[in-house]
Amino acid sequence: LPEDSMVARIDALLERARVWKASSSVDLPLPVLEFSGAKGLPLEDPKVSAQVHNGCVEVAARQVFQRIAASADIHDPAFADVWNLFDIVNICGDHGQCDSVLVWQLIEELLEVESIDGCRIAFDYLDSRRERLTAKNFKAKQLIILRSCNELLRRLSRAEDTVFCGRVYIFLFQSFPLGDKSSVNLRGEFHTENVTTFEEEPPAASNNEVKSDENEPQDTLMADSDKPATADTVTITISDGDKTSTESAKEEMKEVTSEQLYPIFWTLQKAFSNPPRIFSDENLSEFKSGLDATLAMFKKVPRVIQATSSDEKRGVKRKAGEAFDEIAGAYNPKYLTSRELFTLELSDLAFQRHILVQALILLDFLLSLSEKAKEDTTNLTIQKALQYPFTLSEQDADWATKMRTAIAGYLQDGPEGKFYYRMVDTVLSRDQNWVRWKMENCPPISKPPVVAQEFVTAKVEARKAFSVPRKRSAPMGTLDLAFLANNAKVSSLQGLEKSERYNIPTTESVLRDIDTDVLDLDMATTDDEKNLLEHAMQNKTWRLLRCMAKEKLRLFNSADDGKNMK
Repeated sequence: LPEDSMVARIDALLERARVWKASSSVDLPLPVLEFSGAKGLPLEDPKVSAQVHNGCVEVAARQVFQRIAASADIHDPAFADVWNLFDIVNICGDHGQCDSVLVWQLIEELLEVESIDGCRIAFDYLDSRRERLTAKNFKAKQLIILRSCNELLRRLSRAEDTVFCGRVYIFLFQSFPLGDKSSVNLRGEFHTENVTTFEEEPPAASNNEVKSDENEPQDTLMADSDKPATADTVTITISDGDKTSTESAKEEMKEVTSEQLYPIFWTLQKAFSNPPRIFSDENLSEFKSGLDATLAMFKKVPRVIQATSSDEKRGVKRKAGEAFDEIAGAYNPKYLTSRELFTLELSDLAFQRHILVQALILLDFLLSLSEKAKEDTTNLTIQKALQYPFTLSEQDADWATKMRTAIAGYLQDGPEGKFYYRMVDTVLSRDQNWVRWKMENCPPISKPPVVAQEFVTAKVEARKAFSVPRKRSAPMGTLDLAFLANNAKVSSLQGLEKSERYNIPTTESVLRDIDTDVLDLDMATTDDEKNLLEHAMQNKTWRLLRCMAKEKLRLFNSADDGKNMK
């Protein structure tokens, strides 16, 4: 059978791979030149079509892969044949000797059958071969890459496998181009399935519970008088968010305790997970008052900064594997919504920041629906899924702006608060650019590579434009110093001693020069030449009159404006 002969050829390539790569390390790839072309899996029989050949290679590769995976554990050195098989299939796929997607089909099958620890080792291979696996035929591979990674992410626990989840996401981000639409969420759908459950009604008091004194406030009872006041003992004063600023000075003030804030606070999560919910006036008013009360409570309660695991174990020698346990222990995938823990959560600085960052995201979403923001996007062709009929009023926009400023100021007050807020503000500003790009229906942001000739031409022109201009050998307006040349027939000093430099010319010599210019003027054909000769004649006539004033003064009156000079 052709499949059996193809299995033998793949086994021969694996045997050669063991010679080239004696180590069982995942990081070392096989050389391309030694397993491509005639040294790979070429189509030897011209009567067999490429489709049939690719099918035989796929069947044989699957058989070899399943045989090795069934006989060796992923931690065994013998399992290195699987990494060599992936390299061989990838090289042959890039050179058209098999289907280019075959290597990813085998990788997907490996990720499905291995445990989480095994998938970590498999992902070591993907990290070391990412550029090779995505260099060619990426459009044919991108769907199976996305499917394999998403299936792996569904299996991982965000609490226990946080680092591994990050590795998978980083691999996807590095593999897919920046403007790819695979994870853009073109419809603008919100994660409405993320529902936060909490106790709607306070628990009923037990019959065995000891009643406190009627004259003593129940919320102020403490087990230890030395403990600081917690959120249970704090009352805050907030104004009704529905009223205007002129009415707020006259309105009655409300006092909200932590027990009363509990349902108000957790109701905010409904707006955070589904922002269009607050398009109604009732829900928007509820959100405004709830966020006002939450921020006021955060400002009132004492802050508690929880020490991280690294701070507690500073200076203690640890194993490298303990770092994963620390990260997993510091991550809380879901809120603890118990009433008994609510007081402690309100004082936790990390919890406060988490809630306020959600509020900043939602406030930016609301401000993008104001009249001013919508006017800026009138010239854009916005897709219908992102066109919301709701428009934020001017009064609500002013509230959102002031609330955003208040939250920003509060986030900067804590330890390293300015650095934390700068990081959050940078991420949100970048996110606004992505939202605008998505509103414009994701226009392509990648540009084709520059042609080599255009690059060379631009480089030469840029060098000319920014280079220092070459100075003239004889700038305009300078004297002719040619007489100082070394190759002159007469020395410089002899040239200065010539009588022509200091002797006054005779009237006869000047008159001869004028006659010569008159003859040249009669022969001149252009206006420029005539003007030049007339100007020279005027100069020489002036010199002639000066000579006559010295030698023949008696004849000076007979000269009529330079005429009758003879």
